Amino acid sequence: MSTEVIVPTLGESIAEATLGQWLKKPGEAVAADEPIASLETDKVAVEVTAPVAGVMGAQVVSEGATVNVGAVIGVIESSAAAASVPVASAVSSPAAIVEDSGDLTLSPSVRRLVLEHGLDPTKIKGTGKDGRLTKDDVLAAVPFASPVATAESAPSVQPVLAPAASARGEERVRMTRLRQTVAKRLKEAQNTAAMLTTFNDVDMTAVMEARTKYKDLFEKKHGVRLGFMGFFTKAVCMALRDIPAVNGSIEGEEIVYRNYADISVAVSAPNGLVVPVIRDAQDMSVADIERTIGDFGARAKDGSLTMEDMKGGTFTISNGGVFGSLMSTPIINPPQSAVLGLHRIEDRPVVRDGQIVIRPMMYLALSYDHRLIDGREAVTFLVAVKNAIEDPTRLLIDL
Repeated sequence: MSTEVIVPTLGESIAEATLGQWLKKPGEAVAADEPIASLETDKVAVEVTAPVAGVMGAQVVSEGATVNVGAVIGVIESSAAAASVPVASAVSSPAAIVEDSGDLTLSPSVRRLVLEHGLDPTKIKGTGKDGRLTKDDVLAAVPFASPVATAESAPSVQPVLAPAASARGEERVRMTRLRQTVAKRLKEAQNTAAMLTTFNDVDMTAVMEARTKYKDLFEKKHGVRLGFMGFFTKAVCMALRDIPAVNGSIEGEEIVYRNYADISVAVSAPNGLVVPVIRDAQDMSVADIERTIGDFGARAKDGSLTMEDMKGGTFTISNGGVFGSLMSTPIINPPQSAVLGLHRIEDRPVVRDGQIVIRPMMYLALSYDHRLIDGREAVTFLVAVKNAIEDPTRLLIDL
C-alpha cells in the first residue's frame, strides 16, 4: 500500500514552490511527520513531512523543479510493500547510484551530467576543491565508463575528449526561488520609490561601555547576550514615534501612518538574507528584543522560520557591519518607506572639546522614499537615532 506525498499549503497567496532537496532516499525508513523534503518559497524554506510511517518510495519530482500546492511529489510505501520490491530494481537506476554515493557533494550541473551518462560518481576521481567532482572530471570519464544498467536501453554516448588542464570552466546554477524573489522585489523598489539615502556617523563609546559593564549580569538574568541591536531597535522605535512618516507607507493615493513599530531585521540564512519581523517592538525591553533576534538567527540557520515570521514589517534595520561593511546605501523593503543600514565599528580620529581623540565610530545610512518622507524628516530621524545611541540614558527617560 502506498500513500501520496503532496505539497502542503504554503501560506496566503503562495501557490507554488521549488523542490529544493529530498531529505530521504528511496528505500529509507521514515516515521510519521518526519521531514522528507524541503521546499523553497518566495521567502522561506518549508519542510514537507511524511503523512504516514513507512519507507520512502518513488520520488516523482526532481530537485529544482517547480511544484504547485496540492501536487504529488512522491509516495510512502508500507514496510511490507517496500520489502517485496526486488533488490535489483533498486540499484539499476542511475539516480539510485547518485543518491547512494555516500559523502560526495555534487553540484547541480555535475549531478545532471552523472545522470545523463549513467555514471557511478564514486568511481570518478575528483580534481576540484577537497576532491569534489567537476564537470570536466565527469566528461573525462565518459569514454572510459561502464554505464550503470537501466531498465531501458540507454542511447549511445559519443566519446568526449578530456579538456586540457588549463581550460577555463564555468558552472550555471539555477537561481533559487528566494533569490529570484529578492531580485524582483529590490528592482521593483528601485523602479517605484523615489529613493534617497542620507548618512551620519555615531560615536559608539557609551553603548560599548554599557555593554562591557553589564553584559555578564544581563546574560545571567535574561539568558541572552547583550548586543547592539537591542539599543538600535529601541532608538529606532523612539525616533519612529517622533517622525511617523518614516514608519508609514503609500497605498494607492493614501498614506498609512502607524502607532506601532513592527521592525524587520535582516538575518543571514543558508540561501541568503531573510527578514523576519519583531512585532510591537515599541513595547519590548532590550532583553526581549535581543531574545527575539537570537531566536530568529537560530531558526534562520536551521530553516525553521515560518511565513508568519516574515509577514508585515513597517521599518527595516540591516546590519551589514557584521560582514565588515564600512558604508552602503540599503534598498527599501516594499511596501515600507525606509531602511536603516548599520555598519562596522572602527576607531577613527574625531574632535571632542577642541581635542583630536580616537573613538569607535559607525556610519549610519537611512534610505527612504522621498515621495513620502521629506529630507528634513529623514535627517531628523537619523539624528534622533544618533543622539540616543551616543547617550543611552535617553532610552531610559524617553528623551
